[in-house]
Amino acid sequence: MLMIRLQRTGKRGQAYFRVVILEHTSRVKGKYLELLGNYNPHQKELKVKKDRIEYWVSKGAQVSPTVNNLMVNYKVWSKPKMQSWKPKKSKEQSEKIKTEEIKLAEVAPAPESVPAA
Repeated sequence: MLMIRLQRTGKRGQAYFRVVILEHTSRVKGKYLELLGNYNPHQKELKVKKDRIEYWVSKGAQVSPTVNNLMVNYKVWSKPKMQSWKPKKSKEQSEKIKTEEIKLAEVAPAPESVPAA
């Protein structure tokens, strides 16, 4: 599956990003099929080739949530935003889940071994 995502460039503390299309299993810093634009977070400017992105999306490419949200923020397209990160579970939530798993393990009977014939 093809993915349209950001590729980080620049020095430490001076990040710049390319908007590229590549196979979703390949390395983020690896070779890409096509350069679709760039993003400068310091000057807050996004330059993309909208027609090429729409072409690749029509061919079945997926857009990463970050790229989608950038394009919505800069009004390149009017699609809805995506959730691009998952909030961390608090200690209370993780302890609650563990206690529920323990209770389920105690209630559920252990699978009996069937003698081989």
